[in-house]
Amino acid sequence: MLHELPKLNYDYDALEPYIDAKTMEIHHTKHHQGYVDKLNSVLDKHPDLRDKDLGKLLFDVKSLPIDESDKISILNNGGGHLNHSLFWEVMDPGNEKNEQLSSAIIEQFGSVDSMKEEFENVAINKFGSGWAWLVRDEENNFLIYGTDNQDSPYMHGYAPIIGIDVWEHAYYLKYQNRRAEYVKAWWNLVKII
Repeated sequence: MLHELPKLNYDYDALEPYIDAKTMEIHHTKHHQGYVDKLNSVLDKHPDLRDKDLGKLLFDVKSLPIDESDKISILNNGGGHLNHSLFWEVMDPGNEKNEQLSSAIIEQFGSVDSMKEEFENVAINKFGSGWAWLVRDEENNFLIYGTDNQDSPYMHGYAPIIGIDVWEHAYYLKYQNRRAEYVKAWWNLVKII
């Protein structure tokens, strides 16, 4: 299976004023497309892996009998592809609030605001490039944590619910070094909770 850059359900300027159109265009067409192209390139060398579910591939890749550099490429580029695909979906202006998700968050964290505060803390304090995540673990509990670079929750068998990209390319044109401002503004785009 050839992996493809997902089409967005909205125009690049639809997330204004929180994320500017130029950042969206570059992020989607250059960064995400680059992950897709590099993922397809490494999978071309391993045709038996092309049709495997990408989340399962990331979970299993370390045990595969392939070259170590190819494993790293699959982890980096496959993670980049899956991470960004979720990122675009979470920010979709058409998303409607998910009452069931909100109720589950309230049950575990006490309130949606408490979950957001914990999530923001992870995102803002993530050293260097990476992501902050709200995931469900193997026991279906919520977990908030950060990952480096393009590491993906799928590598640990987690089901990602919400993820924010805190690589500078996700916000630098508008926010420069003000990551906290970007993270706080981002919630205006997350309508599912």
